[in-house]
Amino acid sequence: MASSLYSNAQHVYFDSVLAMDDPGMVSMFEALMASGLRGFLGCPAVVYEDALVDFFENASVRNGVVFSTVGGQIVKISEKLFAESFELPVEGLEELSEMPKDAIFDARSIVSLSGEQINLSGRKNQMKMPYRLLCDIVAKAISVKAGSFNAITVEKFSLMTAVVCGVKMNWAKFLFGILKKMVAVKTKQAKGFAIQISRLLATFPAVDLGEASAFPASKILSKKTVLRFVSINDRDGAEEITGAAKKKDVSKKRTAANVEAAVPKRKRTEKKKSVSSISSLEMVAVAEEAVPIQQVAEQLDVEEPRCSSADTVDLIIQQVLNETRADDAPADTTEAAVNVEKHWFDLPYEDIVKQWEAERPVVTASDTEDEDVATADVAPADPVQQIEEIVDSS
Repeated sequence: MASSLYSNAQHVYFDSVLAMDDPGMVSMFEALMASGLRGFLGCPAVVYEDALVDFFENASVRNGVVFSTVGGQIVKISEKLFAESFELPVEGLEELSEMPKDAIFDARSIVSLSGEQINLSGRKNQMKMPYRLLCDIVAKAISVKAGSFNAITVEKFSLMTAVVCGVKMNWAKFLFGILKKMVAVKTKQAKGFAIQISRLLATFPAVDLGEASAFPASKILSKKTVLRFVSINDRDGAEEITGAAKKKDVSKKRTAANVEAAVPKRKRTEKKKSVSSISSLEMVAVAEEAVPIQQVAEQLDVEEPRCSSADTVDLIIQQVLNETRADDAPADTTEAAVNVEKHWFDLPYEDIVKQWEAERPVVTASDTEDEDVATADVAPADPVQQIEEIVDSS
């Protein structure tokens, strides 16, 4: 379909836009007229779709002239015919690279929304509304480039500078050069100039152009569509500002969350430490299930790991008994023994063990086969007091 050849095209209805009650917009369109582009941008908005398809399928460039076959008839379009058909200026700059730097410098301030020079690698929302529309016009109707129409490029801004600052351009040569790029076989130049090529083909009486189609009203810049353009761009600008603010807030929240996450929270953890010496007792975390030796340790205000076998219990009790008996033993062993009240620790060792086993079962190795085996020592500070507290707890 030929409609794809003008999907991004624009036509300017000058009589309508010049009557707008918007000094900024009127001034911009007057600058377009003064540049010599009125005949090109405002030519009759008629499209011959079948003829356009034939033209681009068969077009080629020979000796600087565009040749094609439309409806079986050969058409030849020269730069002179191109210039005369649209009353284009034939004097002035022929290449955008010749654009004066001081003009670009001035234009960057003239079109700026903030008053400061705009960034040439930025977006068109940096510009005042009339110049945002001008940016669209030069991108779609003049340079015919594919890509984002919101982005500012050096080429688009150079074209804008020619209009805004009144720099004389040889529009006939420049625009005809774009037409030649469109029909060149090996270029990726987007196809365009649908209205203008239809106008040129109409100058060949022998060519059967087929049925004419009206150019879509939505692509014609009139008072109505320009106001719609302003409304859409105002809304998009507000949404962009709001979106940027929200993004900033989210960024701050994430930063705070990251800071909080960077500070580790202290958590209670259960640790098991093996005791290497029987002469000291270390504090370790214990499980909720208590065994006899753990209860003894808790009475001493010391946490004890779970025992793995009865041998460990026997070893600790034996050590305590030995130390207690050594401290209480009389200096002269030959002296007659004095009858004293019999304490539990005077009982035979075997009786003590039997009594404990009968009262409180000891955890066996099978109960803790999946856990680390740990040993613990009883502190030697006050063995008598320790034994008394053990008895009380039992």
